[in-house]
Formats: sequence, C-alpha cells, structure tokens
Amino acid sequence: MITAFVLLSVRAESVHDVADTLAAFDGVAEVHSVAGRWDLVVVIRVRSNDELADLVTGHIRAVHGIERSETLIGFKVVSRHDLDRMFSIGMDEG
Repeated sequence: MITAFVLLSVRAESVHDVADTLAAFDGVAEVHSVAGRWDLVVVIRVRSNDELADLVTGHIRAVHGIERSETLIGFKVVSRHDLDRMFSIGMDEG
C-alpha cells in the first residue's frame, strides 16, 4: 500500500467545494482543512505508483480552485499506537 500526502493551496472561496470533490475520489482516504502555508492536506492510499500518478495528475490537479500542490510519498509510518502494541505483546494487563 502506498500512502501519499498532497498539500494544496486553494482559492479561499473554493476550499469547501474542493475538499468535497476530493473526498469522493477513489484512493483518497481523508481530506484535512489545515492552517498554515497550505489549505488542504489530502491523504491518499493506493496500491501502485501508477494509481498514485493517475489520481494526483489526472484527477486532483484537474479540480477547479486548486492553485498549487506538493506531493509527499510516505516511506514508513511510526505511531504511538503501533509502538504501544509492539511493546505490550506478552505482557499482562492489570
């Protein structure tokens, strides 16, 4: 599974419409409205680089209202939840 994060700069009047449109695309797991340099962060989960390329360049970048984007591809995830689960294997609760 490939995970990518697409950072989007969107026209202010289009943020909600763009987010709704993106959330409906296959492969888009989440769309977050954020503060800072970017307006939206799109979390993508797909099976192949070809699917990722098609989704980002063929679908996401074609959405009206998007002014700029940057795509980050995730290599490895480390989360507190995963670490807690790994280190608690075989330990008694209570």
